[in-house]
Amino acid sequence: METGTTGTSVKASSLRWKILRQAILRKPNADEQSEIGIKRITRKTKQGFNLLPCHLVDDASHSSDVTVCYTLPIDSAPKLNLTQRMVDHAELSDFEICNKYNIDNTGLVCQWPSEEVLAYFCLSHADMFRSKRVIELGSGYGLAGLVIAAVTEASEVVISDGNPQVVDYIQHNIDANSKAFGGTRVKSMMLHWNQNEISNISSTFDLIVASDCTFFKEFHNGLAQIVKFLLGKVQPSEAIFLSPKRGDSLDKFLEKIKENDLRFSLQENYDAEIWKHHTEFMNGAVSWPSYQKDHCYPLLIRITV
Repeated sequence: METGTTGTSVKASSLRWKILRQAILRKPNADEQSEIGIKRITRKTKQGFNLLPCHLVDDASHSSDVTVCYTLPIDSAPKLNLTQRMVDHAELSDFEICNKYNIDNTGLVCQWPSEEVLAYFCLSHADMFRSKRVIELGSGYGLAGLVIAAVTEASEVVISDGNPQVVDYIQHNIDANSKAFGGTRVKSMMLHWNQNEISNISSTFDLIVASDCTFFKEFHNGLAQIVKFLLGKVQPSEAIFLSPKRGDSLDKFLEKIKENDLRFSLQENYDAEIWKHHTEFMNGAVSWPSYQKDHCYPLLIRITV
C-alpha cells in the first residue's frame, strides 16, 4: 500500500520506527527462544476462526521463517504449504523497505483472521471463480489466492501486495505449491494501490478479492480507484471484500467507493459455517478473549462498476 500525502507519510514512518524500537528492545527469554509450535508464527493475531485446519511442518528454531501446512476441508483438495514469518521477528531491513517504498508492513507482520475467512469463503463458493481471471489485493502471504488457484479451476490467479518482501514470500509459496494448481495460471505481482504504470492490466479481471484492507483511511481512495481500474467492463465483474467495521473505517471506505462511481452491497450473514463460528465467539461457547464483533468479524462487501 502507498500513502497519499506528506502528513500521512510522516505518521506512518513514525509508527514504523516506534514498532522497530519495541522489537529491538524486547529480548525473549530462554523459554520463548526454545518454544516450538503454531503459536510462534504470525498466522493470526493470537486467535482466529479455525476454519482451515493447519499444522507446523518444520522446526523453525534456527530460522526467521516457518512453514505451515493447511488441510482444505473438501474431498480431494490438495494440501497447501505456506512459508511465513515467526511471531515477534523483525529486522531493520523491514522498516528500511517500508520507508523506501512508503508502504506499511502489515502483510509481513501477520496473516490476519479475515484472510482465513476469505480463503474459506472462496473454498465454499468455488463455482463463482471457475474459468475467471482473479486478482487478490493486499494478500500478505497469499492464503486466499492460493486456495482459489488450488480448488476453483480459475483460469488465472494473480496474488499481489505492495511490499516487495511480502511479494517474495508469495512467489515462494506459489512455487512450493505449483503442483496443486492444475491448469490455473498463478503469478505474484507487486502492486501499489495508487500505482499508475499498470495499463497492461486495466479492466482485465473478472473478480477481485481482498481481506481486511480497509483499516488505514489514508489508503481508501487509492484502493477504490484500483478496484475501478482493474474490474473488467466487457462482462459482469465484481470485487469481493471481507473487512471488519473497525470503528468508522469501513464506512469511510464505502464513501470513497461511491465517490468513484462504484456500487456496493453489504452483507453480515453470508456463509453458514462462518456465521456459526462468529456466534459461538459472541456468546462465549468458544473462547476468543476480547472478541469484538466490529473489530474481529469481517462483513462481506460486493463492489461492481
